[in-house]
Amino acid sequence: MAVAAASTVASMTKQWVAPRPGGSDVFELVDVEVPAPGPGEVTVRVRAAGMNPADAKHTQRGDPADFPVPIGYEVAGVVSAVGPDTAIASGAVAVGDEVVAFRVRGGWTEEITLPAADVFAKPGSIGFPEAANLLLAGTTAADLIRVTAVQAGDTVLVHGASGAVGVSLLQQLRALGARAIGTASAANADAVRGFGGDWVAYGDGLEARVRDLAASGVDVALDCVGSDEAVEVSLALVADRSRIATIAAFGRAADAGITAIGGAQPDSAAFRDSVRARLIDLAGRGELVVPVARTFPLSEARAALELLESGHPGGKIALLP
Repeated sequence: MAVAAASTVASMTKQWVAPRPGGSDVFELVDVEVPAPGPGEVTVRVRAAGMNPADAKHTQRGDPADFPVPIGYEVAGVVSAVGPDTAIASGAVAVGDEVVAFRVRGGWTEEITLPAADVFAKPGSIGFPEAANLLLAGTTAADLIRVTAVQAGDTVLVHGASGAVGVSLLQQLRALGARAIGTASAANADAVRGFGGDWVAYGDGLEARVRDLAASGVDVALDCVGSDEAVEVSLALVADRSRIATIAAFGRAADAGITAIGGAQPDSAAFRDSVRARLIDLAGRGELVVPVARTFPLSEARAALELLESGHPGGKIALLP
């Protein structure tokens, strides 16, 4: 039985928004109203907000009339109010419960009112920064596995295996019983191996190095970087182009006859929503780890973005209100 709302009036909070189309340079920290939760809603006091390249990418263009746009897609925190007759996606909820939420609109904030259907109980075994960075990368990785029909025993080439989506892919492929070969720099070789992949250096000669590692061939290629090298090597190694998928090389996908996926595509959106509970359960059991490189105060989001956009954060980054 859900607990009644702890508050029936709106409050104010700090939130990062894009006031007009543009990248992270236009972001502003402003005061916004947090509405009291209605039926089917909960209010969450944010303990950590996840950070993803998509946060800035999705505000770079659009109709100025649709702005300001709140920033941030995933959070972890503590329930501060519950709407009437409301349960969250994982079941009953009460004020004080620890939760994780995705897909969120405006997660870079201190407090937020959300549809309860997007909120799940947070396992006590994972921290708030890890939980806040679990689901965008995790559901993207799961979607790549779905569209290429990866099965136990498959050999899968993962381009960009040390990035957030790549690290989640390595772990999910291991859980499926598939073999992963992951491209990364030499500096990240141990990370690839640690998450269950066979490391291979990207760069000139990649195709030959992968062939040396996979004497029986490569069944699937999953591209998380979008480089010409990733596309060309995938095409050279995988006979069935329906088993090559990318989240980055949209410009080449159609001509190459490979699958490009994004969270806004209806099939992908529905699948990513459907798999959230399973990924949270895997994380709670320690079978899906989210490496966090650094945390920043909410007010220092611009500095955090500089590190994220450098391309070498060394793991996930979280904002702490």
